[in-house]
Order: sequence, then C-alpha cells, then structure tokens
Amino acid sequence: MAEEQVYTLLVELGRKEGDGLPDGATGGAMLVYASGKDEDEAVRETVAILKQADLNPIEITGHGSLDERLAEGHDIPDEERALMQRALDENAVIVASSQPLFPEDR
Repeated sequence: MAEEQVYTLLVELGRKEGDGLPDGATGGAMLVYASGKDEDEAVRETVAILKQADLNPIEITGHGSLDERLAEGHDIPDEERALMQRALDENAVIVASSQPLFPEDR
C-alpha cells in the first residue's frame, strides 16, 4: 500500500454564484497542499473539498510531492514545509494562498 504524501497543486477557479470572490473577478487561483496516496487522489480530494466550499475548480496543475520537488531542485522554505506537514498530519487540503483574478490578469 502506498504511503500518504503531500502534493503541491495550483488550482484555477471559475466563477459560481455564492463563491465569495469579489465583484468583477473572473475567477481565482489557489496554491494548495493536499495529502494522498498519489497525486490523482490528492486532486480528487481537493476538488471535492473546494466544491463543498461552493468554489468552482476548473483546472488543477500538479507540481509533485515534496520528494519530487526536492529532487527537481526546488527551494522549499520552512513555512511551506510546515503547511505540507500539517496537510499530511491532518490528512487534509491546506490552502497556502488564494488570489482573485480580474480581466487584466488574463
């Protein structure tokens, strides 16, 4: 059985009534850390959680597990590692950052 890992995911959000995004925003972007046995499971869990929160995930780009990112030479600060550890400890999806997108951002 595969061991749980934490995956870094970039989520693009579309608009949906009641999503809480500001007026004029065309969507949003979130950086999340999600635990899973593989990246597909982490993506499925992320989509489920975001839909429960009345958000509209339209595209998710995976950036790999902590080990994969380290192997690629990514510099991962302590704050980011702490959020990743929290996602692993709590078997959770942790939103590291969230930003609304406006037409001029596209």
